[in-house]
Amino acid sequence: MIWPDIVQFIGAILLIVGALLPVVNPLGDAPLFLKMTPWCDYSTRCELARRIAFYSFLLLLGSMLLGSFVLRIFGISIPVVQVAGGAVVTALGWKLLADNAKIADVATTPTLAQAKAMALARAFAPLTMPLTIDAGVISVAITVGANHAHTIESELIQLVAAIVGSGIIAFLILLTYRYSERVGGWIGNTGMIVVVRLSAFIMLCIGVGITWNGIRSLLAEVGFVGAKSLTAMP
Repeated sequence: MIWPDIVQFIGAILLIVGALLPVVNPLGDAPLFLKMTPWCDYSTRCELARRIAFYSFLLLLGSMLLGSFVLRIFGISIPVVQVAGGAVVTALGWKLLADNAKIADVATTPTLAQAKAMALARAFAPLTMPLTIDAGVISVAITVGANHAHTIESELIQLVAAIVGSGIIAFLILLTYRYSERVGGWIGNTGMIVVVRLSAFIMLCIGVGITWNGIRSLLAEVGFVGAKSLTAMP
């Protein structure tokens, strides 16, 4: 009995990490993290990385364990979440893409303490959500967590796997953001500008894609309901 349980446990962890890590994509978000934390020193970014990783862990775990339940309580479908969340991601991507040189235009540079306070105040929004954990990640996490088990042992395995899987992704976010400045130093200033612009454009496209997927699902539901009501008419 122990060996099949271990196989099921490892398989559940791999499913969670394999499904969520590509859509979280902390390596692709690292340049944007640097862009949105100007004037911060290494210790401040380390503190931010810890907070973002912790918030991301809670969001991922909460979405997998309670996401579908919460949506049912409020009568919200996943396509609605995709439309609303995709709009937020699109707005953030557009803001980053259109932000040409605000840092250079600022007349006075804030002190280290002021920069730290401003950065820490943005740890959850927008650095964790929607930059790191967007609507696409949440919808995937809810979908992964919606596969309910039929036995107590399977429920326990899925619970522990959700905790471990979320912890692995949060740890990767921590490492990526913690050493993002070092990676930025390797790329160079010009390279960082190119990467930030490209990442912002990709985020904009992802936001539009998430919104369109939600709209398409809602239109399909409307068409299905309309066709069903027509067939029910005498």
